[in-house]
Amino acid sequence: MPALPVASKQDSRDIMTDTAAYQVLARKYRPETFADLVGQDAMVQTLRNAFEADRIAQAFIMTGIRGTGKTTTARIIAKGMNCIGPDGTSGPTVDPCGSCEHCTAIMEGRHVDVMEMDAASRTGVGDIREIIDSVAYRAASARYKIYIIDEVHMLSNNAFNALLKTLEEPPAHVKFIFATTEIRKVPVTVLSRCQRFDLRRIEPDVMIGMLQKIAKAEGAEITEEALGLITRAAEGSARDAQSLLDQAISHGAGQTTADQVRAMLGLADRGRVLDLFDLILRGDAEGALGELSAQYAAGADPMAVLRDLAEVSHWVSVIKITPEAAEDPTVSPDERSRGLVMAERLPMRVLSRMWQMLLTALDEVGRAPNAMMAAEMALIRLTHVADLPTPDELIRKLQNTPAPPPETQHAGTPAPSNGAGAQAHHHAPAGTPQGSSPSAYAKDATASPRAQAQGSGGATASALRAELPSAETLARFARFEDVLELIRHHRDIKLLVDVENSLKLVSYSPGRIEFEPTEKAPRDLAQRLGTRLQTWTAQRWAVSIGTHGASTITEQRDAAALELNEQAKGHPLVQAVLVAFPKAKISEIRTAKDIAAEAQIEALPEVEDEWDPFDDE
Repeated sequence: MPALPVASKQDSRDIMTDTAAYQVLARKYRPETFADLVGQDAMVQTLRNAFEADRIAQAFIMTGIRGTGKTTTARIIAKGMNCIGPDGTSGPTVDPCGSCEHCTAIMEGRHVDVMEMDAASRTGVGDIREIIDSVAYRAASARYKIYIIDEVHMLSNNAFNALLKTLEEPPAHVKFIFATTEIRKVPVTVLSRCQRFDLRRIEPDVMIGMLQKIAKAEGAEITEEALGLITRAAEGSARDAQSLLDQAISHGAGQTTADQVRAMLGLADRGRVLDLFDLILRGDAEGALGELSAQYAAGADPMAVLRDLAEVSHWVSVIKITPEAAEDPTVSPDERSRGLVMAERLPMRVLSRMWQMLLTALDEVGRAPNAMMAAEMALIRLTHVADLPTPDELIRKLQNTPAPPPETQHAGTPAPSNGAGAQAHHHAPAGTPQGSSPSAYAKDATASPRAQAQGSGGATASALRAELPSAETLARFARFEDVLELIRHHRDIKLLVDVENSLKLVSYSPGRIEFEPTEKAPRDLAQRLGTRLQTWTAQRWAVSIGTHGASTITEQRDAAALELNEQAKGHPLVQAVLVAFPKAKISEIRTAKDIAAEAQIEALPEVEDEWDPFDDE
């Protein structure tokens, strides 16, 4: 077996040197002066004026999303405070030379008077106590002793409280610079002692220009469409964009196209996403599933496809309101023209409905065991509702639908003798199974207007009144007792109790009730009674409040018992018992008629021809 080649120590050192020499683009092109910062003009102008007027604050706090330059800005401020210039005589400046000993040491992270602390790993009071103990000593070599605390929101409440006094009145040679992505987690007592700077997201056109400069400096060729995809994926973060550019240059081996970036990010072609959007809105389920499968086979992630569809629905909605939003440098001219056409053609209700359904679909795909299956089910739902009418179209259609003529009786059919017969005589709807009872359909017809509308495909109110003539329906309720039976039938116990105990009837006619409420009657009794009767009978009932009503139903029901009780109390024997036993009460009264009825029920039935064993015959 031949011996394997053994690398020499010199070869190992060369390999380690080559590996260590490479820096990722995010570090290699980190801004070193305020002029190198992109997209933060407002902050740069404020700091420039403060340095020129010698109004340098004692503490700064930088906030913003990831990768916008918070820590880099803190280092640039530290360099500007301690820069002495090439000749060693310059004062604080916003344009540090970058060549003096202080600038070099600060950018390399080794300056003894500029201390960087990661609050995510050092969160306690003991770490802050080290800072408090050291602020009393002057800077060893620089003009200011500067403390840079990154992710300051990670400090504990006790650590913040321990820092407050020193932060409010630090020595003249001490400066604090904080950086955080969660400004809301920083106590207000700390914010009030600092000058706050909000670093903005990098605008797309500025981001593309920065990436073009870096790509040119690296000698890499990358298309403008590919840079647009990277900018859109970075979401305003310069560090994210530089990291993606670094990866794209390696992926394309120096010549990177949009298709390569799309494959690298797991994205679908933007044009194909718009095609899928069109297929969904046309209700073409088969075509939409085929397009999704093709994009999946090309390497697109189902979650990314749905996310792109949601982005398209949002983008088109925004364009519909503000057409100027279409002028996005990350969008190609073809996509821009198609977006404008969609915004003009699609109503806002359809776009909003699709946005809501896509949000639900994204959550389902994230929780589903198979993302592709969940995405396909989401597309089926989206295509199914694509051709459904909007609420205003449905209302307009119902309003324009003519009422059907009232249904007449068959010749030779006898008229019903009462309301119940009239109700049962309604003909069964078309398609009724053979052998079904017509009364069942009559009951459905009078059960609920909403149920009737749903069962008939959305019948209008006029059609419902045509099927249920008012006089014929209300004839069933000739007496107020019939209304009570209706309430008992629907088992609305609360309404039944309120009507029997709190309603003094003034007048009644079918469809109209006037009553006087008792003192303990519910305030909404009239409204509830009218609403329930209208729901149960499919007819409007006029329920009003009057005066001089009769007794309540409960009082009428108990009147006979009360009269009988008074008669019993007047009997001489009962009076004698009550005198002998003052605390006695009459619990039950049984009249002779009641006793006779009970005896008749308990008596043995008479036998017409009883057999006598001693009878010889």
